[in-house]
Amino acid sequence: MDKFFKISERGSNVRTEIFGGLTTFFAMAYIVFVNPNQVAAEGANGWLAAEGANAAALGQVWNSVFVASILVAFIGTLLYAVYAKLPYAQACGMGLNSFFCTCFVSGAYFAGVDIIDGYHSGMVIVFISGLIFITLSITGARQYVAKAMPDCLKKAIPAGIGLFIAFIGFQNVDIIQPNQYTLLQFVDINGAIKSGDMSGVIPALLALLGLIIIAILAKYKVKGNVILGILITTVLYYVATWQLPSFDVSSIEQSFKDFGEIGITGIFQGQSWVDAFGGAHIGGIFNAIVLIITFCLVDMFDTIGTLYGAASEANMLDKNGDPIDIDKAMVCDSTATITGAVLGTSTCTTFVESSAGVAAGARSGLASLVTSLCFLACLFLTPLASIIPSCATAPALIYVGVLMLKSFGKVDMTDVRNAVPAFLALIMMPLTYSIANGIGIGAISYVLITLFTGNYKKKDIVITIIAVLFIFKFVTITM
Repeated sequence: MDKFFKISERGSNVRTEIFGGLTTFFAMAYIVFVNPNQVAAEGANGWLAAEGANAAALGQVWNSVFVASILVAFIGTLLYAVYAKLPYAQACGMGLNSFFCTCFVSGAYFAGVDIIDGYHSGMVIVFISGLIFITLSITGARQYVAKAMPDCLKKAIPAGIGLFIAFIGFQNVDIIQPNQYTLLQFVDINGAIKSGDMSGVIPALLALLGLIIIAILAKYKVKGNVILGILITTVLYYVATWQLPSFDVSSIEQSFKDFGEIGITGIFQGQSWVDAFGGAHIGGIFNAIVLIITFCLVDMFDTIGTLYGAASEANMLDKNGDPIDIDKAMVCDSTATITGAVLGTSTCTTFVESSAGVAAGARSGLASLVTSLCFLACLFLTPLASIIPSCATAPALIYVGVLMLKSFGKVDMTDVRNAVPAFLALIMMPLTYSIANGIGIGAISYVLITLFTGNYKKKDIVITIIAVLFIFKFVTITM
């Protein structure tokens, strides 16, 4: 096992890899429930549900996506374990799942198209984008694009992802809350004290405490500090709220039934392909092509960004500053996307939460094997994934953000040609809630500044093409 996964070669051990794999799983286990909620507009009781068949159809889509989400996370992460042998995990991408709902589920409803037909047409679009992914990966085009990124963006991307991950952590437990005047504000502790109801701020306070616990353990160089912080915060949560973990397995059978009836059958129906290019909710062949390009573009750069971020944190970069075995990682990602489309869920991508496992010491595919097996167990023991509250995983995400910011210190901030694109990539990831958007805006600014300052060279052609594609995306798609 040590030789197969190169555990010792990468300066790790079995215990650390197991801890790392568990940490990654707990950090991203929320996707098991969040993804079907996003794709199916929260299901039969969600905002899109109405009386009769509409609610029933949304419930079926929710159940199908629930099972498919777990299966694709298992398969995609297992690919990383046994093929790429890297400590990363995959699952359905946030942002893309909401976009999927807008285009194909709620889009179908508002266009007067059957919701399940809309859902199936989306599977076709994702499937085609997956075929393009794997073609680009096998030919080496995707990794060529990644390696052609300017050095300032390579260094800014991990830091931007760190801010993005931390922002997700802050939001998950309402440490950062919406404000009608300033858009955002810190958790309202004073308001909770005045109202006499602290239930809304307890998770936020516990998350901040959990972050301090992880930091203290890290300072003392305690192995597995992140997973220990998660477990300690979990115990504190149930003590503070006087709750016990609850288990409800009654809906598992129905989920498998709906998955078999409408999930895995979607792309094998001829009508699904007709609807994908001619459905009223799509708007014609041109719009279908734009959607395919959008899914390709976002998934490609989400994955590239995540790989640079996680590999940087793990010190698994080659002499050129690129992630090791990036070609294998790209194949894993694109294969998982195709698998997800066949199973019946939105685009699968490498998850930024992989960095939580890396921060806990994961360096090999053994950690990914542990994560994948945890997802597989969720098929039958789903309630276990919900035992760990958000206030316990949020500190891990925030702590990873702290660690990943160090790469930004390597950017040459004395040269505006480097400083401005790097800063825009850094700040736009959390502010637009998209890794891809941050990379795109950084790429556009780099090309424009380089071009108009007389520093444009032949090597900048690739980043120019990337910038043009992102301009096309921003003009044609709201996301």
